[in-house]
Amino acid sequence: MKTLLGMHQFSTRFDAAVTDWGGSLFSLFLRFFVGWQFLKAGMIKLGDWSATLALFRDEYHVPLLPPDVAAVLGAAGELCLPILLFSGLLSRPAALALFFVNVMAVLSYPQLFSFECPAALNDHFYWGVLLLALAAFGPGRFSLDYVLGRARA
Repeated sequence: MKTLLGMHQFSTRFDAAVTDWGGSLFSLFLRFFVGWQFLKAGMIKLGDWSATLALFRDEYHVPLLPPDVAAVLGAAGELCLPILLFSGLLSRPAALALFFVNVMAVLSYPQLFSFECPAALNDHFYWGVLLLALAAFGPGRFSLDYVLGRARA
């Protein structure tokens, strides 16, 4: 029994450091990965604004919002919120807001559910899960949130 406890103690010796530093690195990767997906979409929307407006008028059916307002809010969210994720500033609210943008994208484009290839819908599902993980576990050490939290303490 003593040997088993000794082996367990040895194997868990660095758990706190691995969780702290490894989790921070993983969070950094997630912030950049998922943020980049939304930033690209926002840049495409901004690149051809007349096509974006046409899509929101004809294809995307955002509940409760006029198409022009939905286009502006969607593009603004896809352009601004990833910047917050990249920097790690207000990371949890930014992740939750991007989660909401993601949900609205799926709800406003019901054709996603009828495609032969489910990859587009799966991407939104994965991004949603990653954003919820960021909201739950935070941005980690490599973020402005962490630096500001330490300065406040």
